[in-house]
Amino acid sequence: MAHRAGETAISKQGRNREGQAGSSRLNGILTLLILGVLVFVGVKIVPVYITNYQFHDAMLAEARFALSSYPKKSDTDVQDDLYKEATKDGIDIKHDDIKVLINGSLVTITLDYAVPIDLKAYQFTLHFHCLADNHTI
Repeated sequence: MAHRAGETAISKQGRNREGQAGSSRLNGILTLLILGVLVFVGVKIVPVYITNYQFHDAMLAEARFALSSYPKKSDTDVQDDLYKEATKDGIDIKHDDIKVLINGSLVTITLDYAVPIDLKAYQFTLHFHCLADNHTI
């Protein structure tokens, strides 16, 4: 009888190890699935934010240097330059969406636009409000 009790303890340990191995495989699969979803979402969303950042940087440059160029740029010139930059960057806006106000030595540029994001199972829209001016600190 004692010999049989030892066998059952060993066979129970073997079953526990098999359960642990199945559990770790499931954890590995879930981890890979979650990482895959995060990479997919990142590939869809991060480029939109990078494009917005680069365009906002172009807006800041236009606001800073619009009045220091020779001849000085008009609000239409600034608007045209930024519209070209936006279309080059793939930002879907209308020319009139870019608002430029030059008042004396102050230049203010604003743009509101939205980018639809399609994650296959979930769709949403990112809204951006860009503001650039030549104020000094």
